[in-house]
Amino acid sequence: MKKYLFFLVVIACSSLPVKFSYGQTKRGAWSEKMAATVMHIWKDSLVMQPGKPVKWAYDEGVVLEGFTNIWRRTAKGEYFKFIQKSMDHFVQEDGSIRKYKSEEYNIDHIKNGRILLMLYKVTGQEKYYKAATLLRSQLNTHPRTKEGGFWHKKIYPHQMWLDGLYMGQPFYAEYAATFNQPEAFDDIAKQFVYMENHARDKNTGLLYHGWDESKEQKWANKNTGLSPHFWGRAMGWYGMGLVDVLEYFPGKHPRRKELLQILERFATAVEKVQDSKSGVWYQILDKPTGKGNYLEASASNMFVYALAKGVRLGYLPQKFEAVAQKGYQGILKEFIKTDESGQVNLHGTVSVAGLGGNPYRDGSYEYYLSEKVVVNDPKGVGAYLQAANEMELRAIPAVGKGKTILLDGYFNNEFMKDASGQTIPFHYKWQEQDNNGFYLLGEHARYRGAKTEELKQAPTTDNLKNASVYIIVDPDTEKETDKPNYVEPAHVSAVSEWVKNGGVLVLMANDLPNAELDHFNTLATAFGIEFKKETINPVTGRQFDMGKIMVPTNHPIFKTSGQLYLKEISTLNLKAPAKSVLVHKGDVVMAVAKVGKGTVFAVGDPWLYNEYTDGRKLPAEFQNFATGNDLLNWLLTQGPVTGKQGALKL
Repeated sequence: MKKYLFFLVVIACSSLPVKFSYGQTKRGAWSEKMAATVMHIWKDSLVMQPGKPVKWAYDEGVVLEGFTNIWRRTAKGEYFKFIQKSMDHFVQEDGSIRKYKSEEYNIDHIKNGRILLMLYKVTGQEKYYKAATLLRSQLNTHPRTKEGGFWHKKIYPHQMWLDGLYMGQPFYAEYAATFNQPEAFDDIAKQFVYMENHARDKNTGLLYHGWDESKEQKWANKNTGLSPHFWGRAMGWYGMGLVDVLEYFPGKHPRRKELLQILERFATAVEKVQDSKSGVWYQILDKPTGKGNYLEASASNMFVYALAKGVRLGYLPQKFEAVAQKGYQGILKEFIKTDESGQVNLHGTVSVAGLGGNPYRDGSYEYYLSEKVVVNDPKGVGAYLQAANEMELRAIPAVGKGKTILLDGYFNNEFMKDASGQTIPFHYKWQEQDNNGFYLLGEHARYRGAKTEELKQAPTTDNLKNASVYIIVDPDTEKETDKPNYVEPAHVSAVSEWVKNGGVLVLMANDLPNAELDHFNTLATAFGIEFKKETINPVTGRQFDMGKIMVPTNHPIFKTSGQLYLKEISTLNLKAPAKSVLVHKGDVVMAVAKVGKGTVFAVGDPWLYNEYTDGRKLPAEFQNFATGNDLLNWLLTQGPVTGKQGALKL
């Protein structure tokens, strides 16, 4: 990879003795401690180092992807602001990107596209869509090998490097999934297949760093075209690229199984070369006793991330969890040091390694060991942020394992056009990352091991039978949908039967002008609940205190006491079996009914949508995010499967 000196910060630091614990320090999570370091040493968008030219480079994208993952886990708005500020340095209002030149055909320059897609999805700003589409257009004409593999760069003709699979394919896959380009996935799968076919060593299972189709490079084997060694970070890029692509790859695509098999072969090879003593990996993977070889941080972080995420999402067998755990403990011991100021730093990352170029890099063992090893290299730090966050997800209780949360898409069935002009569903949807969506709620349900799906048909006994939790939110009025689907007696019957058999139903209405309550109440009243036709807690502008509702201590559902934000809501009338669980100024705001083996939870507002949970808008004193996670834990522990574990005590 090209060495971007503008981005590299080497900190000389004296290391203090530190006691390491899984995922946490006395001052908080390891990932957040490193994020604090990043925001300190790269406070000016990571690239504003005096005297160095600003460049559009993948290094920044690796770090910002770490920030994105931490933001989604913690909902701390400062992380999003840092990401947006960093990209806004480059992205212009017309969607052009400063310092980016598509004619260079550098696959590295595609990497940051994932951050642009996230910013578009969250903010809806068209400039991010245009910038991402500009990067996507590079792939249309990017030069390829004869069989169709992307060249690493125009200046490196006929060559595929492992690095390039991470730089290009996750963005390619996310763009295709976002803007309905299903034909792209076959091309994406082929990139991993081609690279493995050419670069995989049959004896070790490891992949060589690069392959030259022309076999003209000095570093290339004249028979195979392969570079001579297994470089740790190159393998790391490949593994991270695989798990990130699989997250967007269609479940029923005929080549998905092929990618999963490649990932398992990758994981098996990585496990074999894990250092048994330290738990981490060497710069040259298969030569632990080689002269000058050393334990290397960036590759170790990448392997931990790829293996841990692969296990969590079900792409890899559970046995690889132990490999990731051992690797992460090794990273904390070998590479994470705290200096005298209390700042956490990542040691042990090789600054760069590549093939060819000027001065020429011959891919020899001696070459790979000649590059500098530095502190707080952005590639290593970015990989560490991702690995640490992935491991810290293990602290979230897996109460949803084996369960499905079904979100209604029948009674709430609104559509809009996105920036690409396609018509998409919106308003309280799992995939929707902007203010109106339930993306963060769904993400945290998935962190707990649950599956999230949408029911686009009317509820029936058959299509509800595999759901553990069914959420109906904000049923449509005629002003929202031309032909709204109203709750009918057959729906009430099917849902009631499902609840009696152990289902957990969540009813989220809205205030009178914004939700259809007459038909919706025919379902709610079956459980002793009625949404009042009213609007309380109106809020003027940003006077957030007007929407404040307090949660008392020792609440049976919300372990996080404090203040919630519910703006313009309907309150509830109750009769048996429903019972109040939250009151505000004498009005019932939330209620629960135990019916047969099942449970019903009701609230007159969709109060857990992104605008009020993702940390970008509400002041930090509001607890919607934390109490939303409390509610998830409670909902997922109701029902006959868990017996009395989640029983409500009033």
